[in-house]
Amino acid sequence: MDVCTRLYLVRHGQVVNFSDGKYNGQRDVDITETGIRQMEAVAAKLRSEELAGVYCSDLIRAKRGAEIVASEHGLRPESFSNLRELNIGLWEGRTPEEIEVQFPGALSKRSERLVDYRIPGGESIRNLAERVIPTLREILRANYGKNIVLVAHGGVNRVILADAMDLSLKHFYSVEQDYGCLNIIDYFPDCSVIKLMNGQSVQG
Repeated sequence: MDVCTRLYLVRHGQVVNFSDGKYNGQRDVDITETGIRQMEAVAAKLRSEELAGVYCSDLIRAKRGAEIVASEHGLRPESFSNLRELNIGLWEGRTPEEIEVQFPGALSKRSERLVDYRIPGGESIRNLAERVIPTLREILRANYGKNIVLVAHGGVNRVILADAMDLSLKHFYSVEQDYGCLNIIDYFPDCSVIKLMNGQSVQG
């Protein structure tokens, strides 16, 4: 039987400014009490699993979740800056309406060239994938045949899922990732299999 490396891929819990409609990108915002409960629910779901490691982005919203999951297993999460959310540069902290006022037509241009449109002062979705996927590959190689957890972000999770399914990044927003969701991906030597996508334990 082929050796399988299982990735439990989690999106961080609900963030404190979730209701204001502003893009966070790499802005370092914390999670709410609901976000904590969402992470506790993920931790409870994974309590009986044998985990070799817990990994995360170095932004607080991902680290808080990773710490909650890791504490159930006597582990300390390892964080990577390459696993941060999409860098949205000058759009950070703005609503879509504010972006349209400050950068007229930019949102439409991005929709037309979704994969390669580079946000002013930030990066493109392709740039995101180019830093996330090699880092993921390193983590998977270091944990070959084991079970691991990665707590990251909506954009990061989407590129990982797209890579696992050999899906074009033009379908980036066709993959939903709710706060506190759980995905399960089994990596075999010659393929990857999605066992669960956007699984929910606690609603926001």
